[in-house]
Amino acid sequence: MEWAEAISEAVRYIENHITEDITMYEVANHVNISPFYFHKGFALLCGYSITEYIRNRRMALAGEELITSDITVMELAMKYGYDSPDSFTKAFSRFHGNTPLHVRRNKTMLKTFAPLKLTISLKGGYIMDYRIVKKETFSVLCSSKEFTYENAKREIPLFWQEHYSSGKGEYVCGMFGINMDPQMGNEQFEYLIADIYNPSADIPEGLTVRTIPAFTWAVFPCKGALPYSLQDVNTKIFSEWLPALQDFEFAAGYCVEMYDAPNKYPKGTNDENYYTEIWIPIRKK
Repeated sequence: MEWAEAISEAVRYIENHITEDITMYEVANHVNISPFYFHKGFALLCGYSITEYIRNRRMALAGEELITSDITVMELAMKYGYDSPDSFTKAFSRFHGNTPLHVRRNKTMLKTFAPLKLTISLKGGYIMDYRIVKKETFSVLCSSKEFTYENAKREIPLFWQEHYSSGKGEYVCGMFGINMDPQMGNEQFEYLIADIYNPSADIPEGLTVRTIPAFTWAVFPCKGALPYSLQDVNTKIFSEWLPALQDFEFAAGYCVEMYDAPNKYPKGTNDENYYTEIWIPIRKK
């Protein structure tokens, strides 16, 4: 299944099972894409994580039912997957700005959240810079931590802060940020803040060594201030490069971000010329 078609099918699947106990992993399995890449691609292309999309759709539909039927708040809570009226009321109030009872009594305004319709347009003549590189197995010295897909966007920047504030930056500067979920089917993935490992050196306390397998990598150069340059290229990978890809597919659940030394640039990572790369392992279809 092509990437754009898979995202559209995922949206259809969610709509058809919106009141059931569906998860990101179930949706990814339905469209035969690893959770590792599906979570990232869906969020980049659609602007919401799978969980956010499902939650917003449920709240929009619950609001419609509340004002067009005699269904009780308890029944709505159970229908849309909440354990109690209290937890449903809190979620409803965050989304609509008022409690269900207030909305029903006062006929106040509700927020809508329509089903997504994904449109990907490829620009004529557009060339996205990348190169195909074969790399042998290499090892890295790293700080390691596991994250859930849903919370990673918020928690990984905090992990970087923790790495430097704890003094580990003295031993690992952070040449790489590496996502690892080799089987591409877990609910969590391992994230590494890493440098190339020197086997002759001792491993400092609190750090570990991980080995990255040999792969053929698609390497995408990024130029500009962080995090915007990486975000822009990541979006283009999923919106322009993947839909046009015919000969290759993802090989495994690894994604590497390589960061140039910030002290080479007048404004460090905020410099307009700051250089980074995104590496994605690929194989022939």
